[in-house]
Amino acid sequence: MSYEYDINKEKREAIEAGERALNSLRCAQRELDSARNWGFFDMFGGRGISTFVKHSKMNNAQQYMERAKYDLQAFSRELRDVSGYMNFDFNTGDFLSFADYFFDNFLVDLMVQNRINNAKRQIDEAIWRVEDIIRSLRMA
Repeated sequence: MSYEYDINKEKREAIEAGERALNSLRCAQRELDSARNWGFFDMFGGRGISTFVKHSKMNNAQQYMERAKYDLQAFSRELRDVSGYMNFDFNTGDFLSFADYFFDNFLVDLMVQNRINNAKRQIDEAIWRVEDIIRSLRMA
């Protein structure tokens, strides 16, 4: 009986860690969406204030992305606890690089917009993968 209880406890802990990761990823996603919108405005006539707001949103996104990196690492550790019983293919390395290159040296608005779009795609993929694993944990 304790064997079954331990597996369920480990699954619950993994789900909770996955939910925390999803929360951080979704917050970063919202900030990147907003930064992208302000970036379009900035490229097509916005001045001063649009640049300031865009960079503020990007800074917020960076903070959430750093939190997401930490949360994804914790999720990965929790998944290892249940990996003997379930097979999950989750490599945090695929997703942890987005924050590392995202905020390197901004030169022009178009380049910034491209980086926002790339980071957003990676976050969307991370959200999809984490949601899929959580679904599998709940069904097991």
